[in-house]
Amino acid sequence: MSHTHDLAGFLAGLRYADLPESVLLRTQELFLDWLGSALAAQGAHPIPLFEAYARHMGPASGPARILVNGAGSSAYFAALVNAASSHLVEQDDLHNSSVLHPATVVFPAALAAAQDLGKSGRELLLAAVAGYEAGIRIGEFMGRSHYRIFHTTATVGTLAAAVAVGKLMEFDSEQFINLLGSAGTQAAGLWEFLRDAADSKQLHTAKAAADGLLAAYLTWDGLSGARNILEGEQGMAAGMSRDAEPALLSARLGSRWALLETSFKFHASCRHTHPAADALLEVMQREGLEHGQIARVLTRVHQGAIDVLGRVQVPQTVHQAKFSMGTVLGLIAVHG
Repeated sequence: MSHTHDLAGFLAGLRYADLPESVLLRTQELFLDWLGSALAAQGAHPIPLFEAYARHMGPASGPARILVNGAGSSAYFAALVNAASSHLVEQDDLHNSSVLHPATVVFPAALAAAQDLGKSGRELLLAAVAGYEAGIRIGEFMGRSHYRIFHTTATVGTLAAAVAVGKLMEFDSEQFINLLGSAGTQAAGLWEFLRDAADSKQLHTAKAAADGLLAAYLTWDGLSGARNILEGEQGMAAGMSRDAEPALLSARLGSRWALLETSFKFHASCRHTHPAADALLEVMQREGLEHGQIARVLTRVHQGAIDVLGRVQVPQTVHQAKFSMGTVLGLIAVHG
């Protein structure tokens, strides 16, 4: 429990002046990368379904902007659609050790809330840093056993989004504890969708951002949440992990800026395919090979990659193909 409370205290006390210039510059770059990822999904299935849902269930206009169509809506529905769209082309950022795509959940919630609340660019940057630092540490705490079954960006992403909005609302440590409780009890997202080429991956990030925002707004109004949602006997780690390490929640807070460890994706596919894709491209260029000269490719990967990529045998959709090592290497071989 103490690690959760240490994290909450850090988040409450974090100030813009505390952020190194390198962190601020990287946050701006991450935001721009996220913005491009969101806009790239314009018109692509299933994003119009989320847009239609927002039109049907949400207000006709509002202070928060839905990026793919420019419409104004409530913060909730803007966060929902923007989080779905930014996770479609598979080019949003990644933090390795937490196996988390922070941008696609943190920025949709933070931007929508900042527009709703009339916050400044500085306040948005501070909120994003808080969301990244909390989300990454919670992802590391949950461990790789969590990732084998649960889509970490969906589960942990709910808390990361909530923290970013809570920071915009200037929560104190008690409010952050309650916020984590209300966000954590909503955390969900299972990998089974990948076997069926289902559209759930975008639903995962949409719900994570929107539910995180929901938790923050309700906490702001006084809703209480579980005080030990992460480390408790019936908390997230107890139900969703076999290798959780509580100390990772509070390790090196304020000295290690985990946001700086987040990387960009240069291929529009699952990050687990990238090392092999880069290696194949390098050897083909070095040896002057054409794809017709390659009989087969054997690539060695870590267990986490097998857990995800092994679910796709013969891709049925473009999005499922992004999780097929064979498809990605074939595209690299033929098109570079």
